[in-house]
Amino acid sequence: MTWVEDDAARQAAIAARPQAALVSAELPLRANLAALENIALVPQYRRDLDWADASGEAMALLEQLGCTGCAGKRDATLSHEERFQVKLLRAVAATPALVVIERPGYLLPDTHYPPFVEAALAALQDRFGEGMVIDYAWNAPLYRPR
Repeated sequence: MTWVEDDAARQAAIAARPQAALVSAELPLRANLAALENIALVPQYRRDLDWADASGEAMALLEQLGCTGCAGKRDATLSHEERFQVKLLRAVAATPALVVIERPGYLLPDTHYPPFVEAALAALQDRFGEGMVIDYAWNAPLYRPR
């Protein structure tokens, strides 16, 4: 966890980690693509995989996270939770050393997000090096056990 006091500190925390795969509201999904296609784009372009291999990897990620039901949905039809999962999987598809989730409450406004984010990262822990959350300090009480 990285706690920040304001937007400037949030932006600085992100800028200090340029190597990170970022999960952010500021990085939207491609609206004209289904969830599976949004995830498959990463291995297609980063590792020059063909569609069959890239989509196979994307489907394996969806299965690992337990959200295959959203594979064919486009952004406008995804729930907040599904959109978060697709953005997380898009980041993880790059096999990064660091995944940074910034402002999860903004991404998951209708969800008690700390356990949701923790469970998603735990389900994918073999796919990236380290997971990190950047959130505002005033949200710290949400992360305490209930």
